[in-house]
Amino acid sequence: MNAVLQQTDYSMLPLIGITMGDPTGIGPEVVVKALTSASLYRICRPVVLGDAAILEREKQLLKSGITINIINKIAEAAFSYGTLDLIALSALNPQTALFGHPTQETGRAMGNYIVRAVNMALAGELHAIVTGPINKKSLQAAGYPFPGHTEMLAHLTHARDVVMMLAGEKLRVVLVTIHCALNQVPLLLTVDNILKTILVTAAGLQGYFALPTPRIAVASLNPHAGEDGLFGIEEQEIIRPAIHRAQQQGVNATGPYPADTLFHQAAGGAFDAVVCMYHDQGLIPLKLLHFADGVNITLGLPIIRTSVDHGTAYDIAGKGIADPASLIGAITTAARMATAKRFSTH
Repeated sequence: MNAVLQQTDYSMLPLIGITMGDPTGIGPEVVVKALTSASLYRICRPVVLGDAAILEREKQLLKSGITINIINKIAEAAFSYGTLDLIALSALNPQTALFGHPTQETGRAMGNYIVRAVNMALAGELHAIVTGPINKKSLQAAGYPFPGHTEMLAHLTHARDVVMMLAGEKLRVVLVTIHCALNQVPLLLTVDNILKTILVTAAGLQGYFALPTPRIAVASLNPHAGEDGLFGIEEQEIIRPAIHRAQQQGVNATGPYPADTLFHQAAGGAFDAVVCMYHDQGLIPLKLLHFADGVNITLGLPIIRTSVDHGTAYDIAGKGIADPASLIGAITTAARMATAKRFSTH
């Protein structure tokens, strides 16, 4: 184990850094709610990177009895149920950081949380990070020119081949293309991009989910898998060759399968993950099954990162009705991944 961790190794539980996300969204609320779950303290040692005044506001709104313990370093953390250990990286004014109204200042704050968490994970001070929901526009206004978390994390960690996995107990989906217009998807699909996604998915499932030979299904782009070219040629010219090359490298990948039947089979246990060609192809079935408890996982990074599978939800921010299930799932998944990684390398 890293020497930094040995100095503060109160137990064998993994250290999980949780970024608070957008201070004006539901991130602070779900953080407070999640860390009132005693079960999390049996599987990990959580520490929050965020803002004391904003979390105190949430604590008061929720009438929570949790104690906020402000720390400067991991060694000062209590890691005790009923205590929220916080590395305070911003000092926002709750009177001006209004619910549903992100600003350049709140964007700078959420960016700082992410950067610090990544640096701590790279230094071995954290075993994994879990990120709260952000506002991309205010993040960019604060000087972080990224379309989302995934791209920012890849930049910060100098990772070249990263893919987004969305996961629940019944279904895992991985995306070849992410945030782009639908009419751009066929132009962005290449044999190399699909192959990379399959290989990164296989390595992630092996290293973090204890699946030595993961079963990876690859979805088609066109209806009926192109119907032998009648409805499109991407299956024949791009997707199938990528699958063949993955198989040549020993990966148990099959397809391309028609998407209208594939997800029913995958949710029934026929596959360990589905590689999808575009955003909504994977996210619609995933959110149908796991709307509240889905988890976003970035594979291909040198660190473990999971996230909630929802946004800032400004319409309900400050109302005390946000569901913490996705954050609890993200923390639980991160802890499991960190534990699996530790045992796979020792």
